[in-house]
Amino acid sequence: LSLKFGDIGNLKGLVIRFLLTTSYYQLSVQNWFSLHRLQLLYNHSIQATFNATRIYAPASYSYHCEHVSSLQRYDALLIPSSANDLSKLWEVTFIDFQIQGFNIQEGHFAYAKDCASFFSPAILMGMVMSLILLLVLAYALHMLMHLKSLDRHYECKAAPAYFAQMKDNDMGDEKEPLRSSGSESYEFRNQQHCKIYI
Repeated sequence: LSLKFGDIGNLKGLVIRFLLTTSYYQLSVQNWFSLHRLQLLYNHSIQATFNATRIYAPASYSYHCEHVSSLQRYDALLIPSSANDLSKLWEVTFIDFQIQGFNIQEGHFAYAKDCASFFSPAILMGMVMSLILLLVLAYALHMLMHLKSLDRHYECKAAPAYFAQMKDNDMGDEKEPLRSSGSESYEFRNQQHCKIYI
């Protein structure tokens, strides 16, 4: 697949060439295409070649990525093929890159396989926080299930209580001696005696 730009500044006949390959994989039972190599041509000769990594999709799909670049800050999907050619002098970056080499229908891209990883740092941090919250919730439920209620161990029994009778002295007759020196007791049956077992 070639993109021909013509003359741009000092570059005469600039062409960006994508070399695509297709292969059949028995595990997925379908054909997959991959971007094998990227070449930059001007002045009617190949000036730089980059090997592509991890740029692939099912043959009936297209491939999409926010950045396809030779720069490390964009994950460097394009790697210079050799240290001897001029690839080291080039920095190539495609923004909002989408490509489909096979099974194109009505001139539109098919469903895109995106390059976004399923385990990005944000998703990984969210999973770790969710795991911590689940552990806290499980610990709280465990403590609630083993919490002992006082209602099960609270026992009240009606027990008789004995109080000594207190006899008031007759204030009218101060000279009269006490009539009885014995102690009398009464039973107070409405008193409850409670025991708490812990």
